[in-house]
Amino acid sequence: MTDLTHLTLAEARDALHKRTISATDLTRAHLGAMEKARALNAYVTETPDKALDMAKASDAKLAAGTAGPLEGIPLGIKDLYATEGVHTQACSHMLDGFKPMYDSTVTAQLWRDGAVMLGKLNMDEFAMGSSNETSYYGPVVSPWLPPGRDGAWAKAAASGDKKGLLVPGGSSGGSASAVASHLCLGATASDTGGSIRQPAAFTGTVGIKPTYGRCSRWGMVAFASSLDQAGPIARTVRDCAIMLRSMAGYDPKDTTCIDMPVPDYEASVGRSIKGRKIGIPKEYRIDGMPAEIEKLWQQGINWLKDAGAEIVDISLPHTKFALPAYYIVAPAEASSNLARYDGVRYGLRVPGKDIADMYEKSRRAGFGAEVRRRIMIGTYVLSAGYYDAYYVRAQKIRTLIRQDFETAYAAGVDAILTPATPSAAFGIGEKGKADPVEMYLNDVFTVTVNMAGLPGLALPGGKSADGLPLGLQLIGRPFDEETLFSVAAAIESAAGQMAMPQPWW
Repeated sequence: MTDLTHLTLAEARDALHKRTISATDLTRAHLGAMEKARALNAYVTETPDKALDMAKASDAKLAAGTAGPLEGIPLGIKDLYATEGVHTQACSHMLDGFKPMYDSTVTAQLWRDGAVMLGKLNMDEFAMGSSNETSYYGPVVSPWLPPGRDGAWAKAAASGDKKGLLVPGGSSGGSASAVASHLCLGATASDTGGSIRQPAAFTGTVGIKPTYGRCSRWGMVAFASSLDQAGPIARTVRDCAIMLRSMAGYDPKDTTCIDMPVPDYEASVGRSIKGRKIGIPKEYRIDGMPAEIEKLWQQGINWLKDAGAEIVDISLPHTKFALPAYYIVAPAEASSNLARYDGVRYGLRVPGKDIADMYEKSRRAGFGAEVRRRIMIGTYVLSAGYYDAYYVRAQKIRTLIRQDFETAYAAGVDAILTPATPSAAFGIGEKGKADPVEMYLNDVFTVTVNMAGLPGLALPGGKSADGLPLGLQLIGRPFDEETLFSVAAAIESAAGQMAMPQPWW
């Protein structure tokens, strides 16, 4: 029999319902793989006892014919999501020891549909990062090897200094690495400026950031409330569609969650895209774009043409302002959201001579360097004298960015195709330490989607000259994830599913 961890989510679901495999065996196989792959540092907490209990319950439901849509499917959960009685710290020292007494709405819906929790996945601290190097628990390692390196070198490096190994992207790096290395059949992730799509592109996986409001944010640790959105990472377009149907849905506890029906996303996978208009924005051809990214983009265009789509050139003129505007809006909201971590109610407390001193010491010790940097930026742009000059202006730019997309869609465009990232994955320790802006530039193709509240999907399109995954991005109309899945499936059919790396760990 095929290694159970090499099944896709859809294949495993079908096998479980046919009773050719059991949820318990499927879960044990993934727990075994997790144990062997700890060098990747993808999981910060493993929950084997809970997973086996959930799998046993799933086997009973499968036998009784009362199985849910995800019955017995082992998933990894990003540490941003509250999980009852289980480590939930957003990979920050500030939330040491926090184990909530409740589940987030998204995880509760996954458990409702029968999914099995394998553990909590590593991430950039409070979701602030593009490489998963800011985690209090150390960087996540991509399962893909750097050019010219072999498995023996990688294993030795992972046991000590990880510098030189590849990043999986961030902030959902643990989710992407775990999915790519077969440590779960799918994973929850979150996207504030590209944190689902960029790691998916770096690891050869598929990730979708749904329309803002499609999934509840209740029970997710907040970074930037007007930008954050839950979504899945999986190995195929179909697997993402299956997961999103369970994750999405109205939640009265979240006032930003939209009350509208959740479609059967899987039904759109394989649907013809003949006659669909796909927009190609000229502004995404940025200065210094590597030739292999341009070539990948053109290949994606050709695949869609071959599938019957109509390719049209479009303009999104305010794209060039998206990145600086994002790095005003997001830190401003982060500064506000993270003000609650004061050492009083929960999390880390460092004693001080008075309450003000305790606040300062707790926040200094609890937050990492990148989080402190963003809090300071956010506090500055919200301060008297600078609020109008920076924050208000950034919000006006945000409106113009959204209007650019509205104009394109009003002209009949069904979806937009762009690159997902400006490069393939880079090495741990290679970017950002001397100049944080160098790291922020990784989000250049993704932040517009969050600023406009649109759905965006990243999927593998090919490999770099060094043999590393490169991703394409599709941007859709609001609440039209179905079109993204059908167009993405056409690309996936032409490109082929990305062959996962051979284990070196």
